[in-house]
Amino acid sequence: MPFALALTVVLALLAVFQLALALGAPLGRFAWGGQHQRLPARLRIGSVISIVIYAFIALVAWDRVGAVNVFGDLFSQVAMWIVFAYFTLGILLNAVSRSIPERNTMVPVSLVLAALSLLIALGVGELAMAA
Repeated sequence: MPFALALTVVLALLAVFQLALALGAPLGRFAWGGQHQRLPARLRIGSVISIVIYAFIALVAWDRVGAVNVFGDLFSQVAMWIVFAYFTLGILLNAVSRSIPERNTMVPVSLVLAALSLLIALGVGELAMAA
């Protein structure tokens, strides 16, 4: 459960960051390729969609560790492996960004998210369910 909590905290911080981007904060150099100081409308929409994705990922993680029961076991197991792949791909995509601030910030964040996702996917930290 501590890994799901840590994942949720990091995702919540990213959600706040994405919300700031969606509202026009001049932080675009840290996201979406770093080409814009303030994101254009299409990328602001992407930031809002990212927030929804982060919430879904957190819900899957909590389901996987047994803290909530929203999805079937097989779904949450497979979904966490997909989440792990998603964050692993994020490491690579952020590493090739032309934006140095994005690379320096988001590669470590993606590494942390991938590691936490892997631990959750492996079932480390699941709640012991009484039989």
